[in-house]
Amino acid sequence: MRTWRGWTRAEDAAAYEKYLLATGYVGYTSTAGNRGVCFTRRDVGGRSEFLLTSLWESWEAIRAFAGEDPSRAVFYDEDDRFLVERELVVTHHEVFAAS
Repeated sequence: MRTWRGWTRAEDAAAYEKYLLATGYVGYTSTAGNRGVCFTRRDVGGRSEFLLTSLWESWEAIRAFAGEDPSRAVFYDEDDRFLVERELVVTHHEVFAAS
């Protein structure tokens, strides 16, 4: 499982959701070996936190999505327009049980 977090201003959150669905969601789900994604949002104060989780069948599938260094986050052309803070690296976990 791969996780990433980024933050927008609260007033940009709805637009960033639409942008993520048009870019990141398509990028994740169109990559062979993707086993699912979950894009979440929570509003805290004047900011919105986005947590993206994805499941992959192998490290090769993750590299097909993320490139040769799978620890680096993947960004899209207009991310700078929305994000006020972002993780530059992602976290990976081995899934040993799921339903």
